[in-house]
Amino acid sequence: MKLTGNLLIGANEVPASAGTMKALNPSTNQLIEPDFAFGGVVEVDMAVNLADEAFDQYSHTSLTERAAFLERIADNLDAVALPLAARAALETGLPEAQLQGEAAKAATQFRQFAEVVRKGRFLQLAIDPAQPDRQPRPRMDHRLQKIALGPVAIFGASNFPISYSVAGGDTASALAAGATVIVKAHNAHPGASEIQAKAIRKAVQDSGLPEGVFSMVRGGGNAIGEALVDHPLIKAVTFTGSEQGGMALYRRAQRRPEPIPVFTEMTSVNPTFILPRAMTARGAQIGDGFIERMLVNVGQACLKPAILIAIEGDGFDAMRAAMIKRVADAPARPMLTPGIHASYLNGLDQLQSAGARSVVEGSAAVADLDGQSALLEVDGERFLSEAALAHEVFGPAALLVKVTDQAQMLAVARALRGQLSAAMHLEEDDFELARRLLPILERRTGRIVVNAFAHPQEVSYATIHGGPFPASSDSRFTSVGMTSIERFLRPLSYQGFPDALLPEVLRDSNPFGVPRSVDGQ
Repeated sequence: MKLTGNLLIGANEVPASAGTMKALNPSTNQLIEPDFAFGGVVEVDMAVNLADEAFDQYSHTSLTERAAFLERIADNLDAVALPLAARAALETGLPEAQLQGEAAKAATQFRQFAEVVRKGRFLQLAIDPAQPDRQPRPRMDHRLQKIALGPVAIFGASNFPISYSVAGGDTASALAAGATVIVKAHNAHPGASEIQAKAIRKAVQDSGLPEGVFSMVRGGGNAIGEALVDHPLIKAVTFTGSEQGGMALYRRAQRRPEPIPVFTEMTSVNPTFILPRAMTARGAQIGDGFIERMLVNVGQACLKPAILIAIEGDGFDAMRAAMIKRVADAPARPMLTPGIHASYLNGLDQLQSAGARSVVEGSAAVADLDGQSALLEVDGERFLSEAALAHEVFGPAALLVKVTDQAQMLAVARALRGQLSAAMHLEEDDFELARRLLPILERRTGRIVVNAFAHPQEVSYATIHGGPFPASSDSRFTSVGMTSIERFLRPLSYQGFPDALLPEVLRDSNPFGVPRSVDGQ
């Protein structure tokens, strides 16, 4: 598939105004053709104005029309799945077969959101009919629906170049809500981003929608992202990445004359607790599975299980030996970018400076950007005294926390910051301890897993991918799953309207048969 390297702003292919870049193949540390354009404030303004012009028409499309548009995007993603995965593999060093699965997941998400739109429950329709004879004061007719916030800016992530990128869940859920979208593509995979963007743009054109429904921009530094957050016509922002980057955008958005929400998914160590009976029964199996999941994507996954907490006792040595073997056997594999690789090495140094002891390392790095896996260990007392030990290290490293008893395990749980997920491995005889641990975890995470690991995660109605700070900036919302659409919606009430002026879904005839609450019933 031929790549132009241009910015895609509405229907226009816009050349560079602020320099260019080439993609990097992290497996070889070599640059890849072609040149990709950087834009700036002018291109952001062009894209956002087109998005604002398109918003009124797009946000008022019927549920049927919008669902069909989302399905066209899914079909287009399917049509380019093989070249998309091949290009993404070149730009990330991740296995091509894995990326084919990621492309299929992206298409599936658009189809799932098409069903969400068709069913219409996300509108949360409510009708309180007029009561003209009510005393002491009559009640006027009130009707409520959720509507889209407006044009939104989406920052693509580095670690999942398709399902968290241009055609990821943020884009799918925002378009499903009726928002128009400007994506800031991540520079770690510019070719894969262009292929996805063209698939979406083609669906916009084939659906007869205004060109400003979707645009993709790219920049060489912070300026283009800051311009997106600052633009007065942008009404919400999503970001997946580091705590430092996410909070910089969040604070900037709050300093605007009109503050806007920034929905961030940032940092998490996804702690795993092995309770005593489970340790005795299957400690080695759990330890091996923990490391196996930790190594996925070379440890570059937001749901990577990074910290394992266990009481020293029966089964502990077998568990630890299984972890050591799995790490020792792990080959070094290329990490996504030079910056992520350097940050990983720095993170390992910080853990050891804070008192963590190196237990074992995997096979030595061969290429410049290879990430060598590592297992470190610390006792519970030291963990409780050094906050740095609870911070995320983005890469193929895990920390084993050896605690003395149940009380220290609970203390370690209380010391954790907000998390995307937490896991407990337990047997029936562990239920008493689990009941004590559970409320501690409920206050600190968005998802609790029993007898499994946090990764992988289903994309479903009951999925939550968010949690208390610093896992996310707003724990009321999720960035994965069908309810992620709620980030881009706000309630609007229509009072005393004649039926002909109401949105179709609120009219007495209810032509789409959408579920509605009437007088609370």
